[in-house]
Amino acid sequence: MKRMPNLKQVIDVLETLYPLRYAESWDEPGLIVGDLSQSIGKIVFAADPTSAIVDQAIEAGADLLITHHPLYFRAVHETGGLGFRGDIVRRLYQYGCALWVGHTNADSAWRGVGQAAADHFGLIDQKPLVPIADPDAECAGHPVGLGRVGRLPEPIALGDFAQRVFDEVNDHGMATALGVQVCGDLDSPVETVAVLPGSGDSLFNEVRAAGVDVYVTSDLRHHPVTDAIEQARYEARMRAAGIALGQGDARTRPYLINTPHAAIESMWFNYAVEDVPAAIETATGERPDVTWLHTTTDPWTLSITSHKQ
Repeated sequence: MKRMPNLKQVIDVLETLYPLRYAESWDEPGLIVGDLSQSIGKIVFAADPTSAIVDQAIEAGADLLITHHPLYFRAVHETGGLGFRGDIVRRLYQYGCALWVGHTNADSAWRGVGQAAADHFGLIDQKPLVPIADPDAECAGHPVGLGRVGRLPEPIALGDFAQRVFDEVNDHGMATALGVQVCGDLDSPVETVAVLPGSGDSLFNEVRAAGVDVYVTSDLRHHPVTDAIEQARYEARMRAAGIALGQGDARTRPYLINTPHAAIESMWFNYAVEDVPAAIETATGERPDVTWLHTTTDPWTLSITSHKQ
């Protein structure tokens, strides 16, 4: 009978692939539940640690559940039975299933969330949108940081690129009831792209400074988007009048593509299900079984876009 690695050995591997120091200051990824001495023979990946996902992981016999989204976003003072989170912790311990979260640390890592989406959308000559200084990664030729900026091999119409984003997110991420929303001239050619899986309207200034044609992200809110559009149009009018403002040329860029949040982030698992077991085998000599739960965890079940005929 082969001796599988324990949870501490697996965590060491995970936090080498997705270092916790990459996480945003407000974030607390890493080990949430688990016995460090427990043997890890089966790992399950999923976007969110919902009750349904936990049930599926337990039913699958998982020793470790790895999710992108945290169980806890804020400090808590109890994990009892008064809420669903405490119940999830109870069940995970009861059935011997650990929980490790790779959130904004995985966003910024090499072959992490941002790079996975950018790769699937066909971007080349990539670099981080918001770089993180890591000499080890730089020496390996693996620049890290939040989001990705790159270009397409050749320009294509915005509408065609938006269709590519929709297809890739649904085929290689998570199929959802939600589509994608697009802001811009659908016939206009686009070539340079910024990608930030997850909520991205806080980085409009960085995206505009990058001078890209289109920005792909999620959870775009009405007022920040409207403000960004109006500012771009204003700067375009000023440049057309010979007054230089801001970045770029006299076009109203960047265009925007809004995707379902968990779906675009789930594209990371295409890499994680390969990278994690391979790295564990290299470190310990044993390779755990892995499963990716494609269960949709977006909260929406229907998107209505026209009157019922």
